[in-house]
Amino acid sequence: MVGRSGLCLLAVIWMTPSLFGQAADRPGVSPTAAADVLSRAPRSDVPESRVVASPVLPPEKLSPRFPIGPPGEFGFPQFERAAGMIFSGTVMRIARRPANLGQAVETVAITFHVENAIRGVTPGQELTISQWVGLWTSGQRYRVGERVLLFLYPNSKLGLTSCVGGPLGRFDEDAAGRVWLTAQHLGAFRRDPVLGGKSRVRTSDFALAVRRAGEEE
Repeated sequence: MVGRSGLCLLAVIWMTPSLFGQAADRPGVSPTAAADVLSRAPRSDVPESRVVASPVLPPEKLSPRFPIGPPGEFGFPQFERAAGMIFSGTVMRIARRPANLGQAVETVAITFHVENAIRGVTPGQELTISQWVGLWTSGQRYRVGERVLLFLYPNSKLGLTSCVGGPLGRFDEDAAGRVWLTAQHLGAFRRDPVLGGKSRVRTSDFALAVRRAGEEE
């Protein structure tokens, strides 16, 4: 009886690491595994590369900010003035850049072909911006071939930028040259005389709204 019990105990000990290994491979079981999945999130357009842990940086190191409150507490003029670059264009290339001696944090480089230049860029320009990889993994992503109209902050001290107000600074544009406004845009810009109440506008009308906002104090 003792010998048989000993054999059973050895079998359990031998099987346990295998069982634990299978459980660790299941989503949601291991926090370490979940963190690794998140760190590798941008897969569709960004080539795979060695994941380098990026430090958590203060906002002023990433890009300038301005306070965003509930709809109605700010207007399109304040939003417009926070932008260093405003344009519409097509996403051409996306590349992941690991942190190294010349770059303090891991970034994603997005290259656009500028089609409609409103501020800080020129028509026909191939513009490459650098975005902190943490923003990409949190959902601020792009796809090659998509058309967007962007309000981008001036480059930070690290040469990084992002959309003004997060999702508020990004608009989808269709092949007909119309800018689409989400429900969040409609709520934020409902008082604007050009954009207010419209779910889509021509890019030329959108540029007019930007110019008018720049004239307001």
